[in-house]
Amino acid sequence: MKPVSTEQGQTVEHADAGHLKQRWREYLQANRLNTTQQRELIVDYFFKSREHVSIDDLLARVRKRNSKVGYATVYRTLKLLVEAGLAMQRQFGDGQARFELAGEHHDHLICTKCGLIIEFEDDEIEQLQDKVAERFGFDVERHRHELYGKCSDCRQPE
Repeated sequence: MKPVSTEQGQTVEHADAGHLKQRWREYLQANRLNTTQQRELIVDYFFKSREHVSIDDLLARVRKRNSKVGYATVYRTLKLLVEAGLAMQRQFGDGQARFELAGEHHDHLICTKCGLIIEFEDDEIEQLQDKVAERFGFDVERHRHELYGKCSDCRQPE
């Protein structure tokens, strides 16, 4: 099992920001959508983010540069990024939607105490899933693998 990234600052390899911005522009143009300075600011902050961000997280960051950006603008922009295939919306059991850059497949370990999210890839798990699907004659199109528990810090006695 190899970690891909965590909320504590390790990074995952995603497409560079320039490439993402180009795909964003193409999506807007193909769908005849306008852009605004606020929307572009939100997109820039999101593309620079390497963790799972909530709308509130992103709003707080963006408001440091432009205090007039509203919750609804961040929500609608993230929804467009998901529709464009540039972001993925996730639910990790805390009642709050989180968003991450779309990219290479990975799975998640989620701490139920502190909320730490660790992304990982494991070839053995992927192979086992393929074997199970084959055994049942199932053609897998996509999947989510999320493991919930306590991280090493939260398991330590106080």
